[in-house]
Amino acid sequence: MKVCGVELTASEANICLVSFEQGLIGLPECRSRKLVLKNATESEAISDFQFAFKKLMQDYSIDEVVIKTRQTKGKFAGSAAGFKMEAAIQLIPDLQVSMQAASTEKAIIKKNPLPISFKETGLKGFQESAFISGYTYLMAKKYGLPEAE
Repeated sequence: MKVCGVELTASEANICLVSFEQGLIGLPECRSRKLVLKNATESEAISDFQFAFKKLMQDYSIDEVVIKTRQTKGKFAGSAAGFKMEAAIQLIPDLQVSMQAASTEKAIIKKNPLPISFKETGLKGFQESAFISGYTYLMAKKYGLPEAE
């Protein structure tokens, strides 16, 4: 199974492809590490972002996209542009999209720790959150969600 972890920040979608086959985690190469929404107020820019994201997922045969959820209110709330990108991704036909909370990711990592440190993955620092989302989603699919303690 191959997933795309996504972290939405301001007007960027940081992405990381993660695969899990025969018990091994893989990090497939990808031509893009992030996609940018150039102008969140123009429908053409949103359509362009959606098309670019859809094409990337098709080209790499992604089974599912996992987006880390963001707060809707408060000091750490997501931006309007971020929520527009989230909607654009969720509305791509024939693309499975899941949302995953940070608290769920922490619980999964507690039960299934990362096999190597993030620095050893060769990914860029801004991809860490997207990588964690993809990794934890795959671990939850394989081993189930941890029981509430």
